[in-house]
Amino acid sequence: MLIELDFRSHVPIYSQVVDQVKQLVARGALQPGEQLPTVRQLAADLRVNFNTVARAYRMLDEAGVISTQQGRGTYVLEPANAAASHGLQEAALEGLIRSFLKEAQGLGYEAHEVEERTRSQIERWRQQGRPPDEPAA
Repeated sequence: MLIELDFRSHVPIYSQVVDQVKQLVARGALQPGEQLPTVRQLAADLRVNFNTVARAYRMLDEAGVISTQQGRGTYVLEPANAAASHGLQEAALEGLIRSFLKEAQGLGYEAHEVEERTRSQIERWRQQGRPPDEPAA
């Protein structure tokens, strides 16, 4: 499972794990029924405290994204229906937006500056038919 953490980010590590797992599920990179690493294994892989991953898994379990079965492991749950799947995608997008805004604030940007730059990038996306991958000249 590919999770990349930013230890300099203002976003808590457990929240980064939750958001990235939701994104992986929403994109289909993690399929329903797929087994996730144990809490201990993921904590070792990410080089974070066991309790951080345990908290993230607990939040994902409460959100209905995963299920931990005592003695068997942790698995990605099947979305209950199309609405639940759409809700998962929406939650993943919200997580991305929150992370982006916290990072921008941490870099010292004001809300109006972020809004202006974001609108500019979205306009380029509309014109090009894909998200911009290079800064505007």
